[in-house]
Amino acid sequence: MLAFDGVVLGDLGPPLEIFARVRDRGGRACYDVRVCSAAPSVRTEHVTLHVPWRLSILQRAHTVIVPGVEDIASEIPKSVTRALGRALARGARVASICSGAFVLAATGALDGLRATTHWATAAELARRHPKIEVDPSVLYVDNGRILTSAGAAAGLDLCIHLIRRDFGAAVAAEAARAAVMPLERAGGQSQFIAHESPADDGGSVAPLLAWLEQNLGQDLSLPVMARRAGMSTRTLSRRFREQVGATPAAWVARARVRRAQRLLETTQLSMERLAGEAGFASAAVLREHFGAVVGTSPLAYRRSFGIA
Repeated sequence: MLAFDGVVLGDLGPPLEIFARVRDRGGRACYDVRVCSAAPSVRTEHVTLHVPWRLSILQRAHTVIVPGVEDIASEIPKSVTRALGRALARGARVASICSGAFVLAATGALDGLRATTHWATAAELARRHPKIEVDPSVLYVDNGRILTSAGAAAGLDLCIHLIRRDFGAAVAAEAARAAVMPLERAGGQSQFIAHESPADDGGSVAPLLAWLEQNLGQDLSLPVMARRAGMSTRTLSRRFREQVGATPAAWVARARVRRAQRLLETTQLSMERLAGEAGFASAAVLREHFGAVVGTSPLAYRRSFGIA
């Protein structure tokens, strides 16, 4: 975890706690988490922090988390960008949270890449760094070794996403439960959703989501979901976008991929059987959706995270 004067505490503290508390199936810590800075103390808007590690520790880090900066107009110390640049050149994975994208962008690492930041500062990031394809609408962007997220809760979504990439769905789910948060939302979900006032007509889709989770192996076409929710297909689609930030079909596909991940981790079912259990029409359809969401094949995922 990188710290500097003016660091946003809400971007530093929660990810620190999440990564430090991740445990594997044997109860062992998954990450050795260290906070580093250019100097022994870091000033923030409200407190001064004593930081135990210096920037040289970045040369041994597998992953570097860059939290947001309170004032994006403030100058980013050269010592920070140089150390971050050296870590990137060495091959470290680097993820920025919120306005931490400005710190990461100062190294040039985001040039030519798609990236995001808090929606309120996205235009300024694009103005300062025209070589970056800034997407202000998404929660996070995963470019492999370089990741960026929007602000506040989106940073936690990114953390859970990284944990799932590293240790699988079961460990990520346990980390999310320990943090009292849902499993990570899809990175492409909108970071800014205008929620309407609660409807008096039973318009919440929460009961439907709970039912869907229990019936992923069934026919979950839009008409079926609409009948279950007691809405027209048009109304359900609109309510889903307003309350969930995704289409019903996209939400169901991702939920089915999550179930497939758990089955790949805990069973030796054949791909055809596993696809059916997860709600996919065939192993080919499973591979298509799994690759789009997870970024690898079901077989490769099983080799990494399956039971011995």
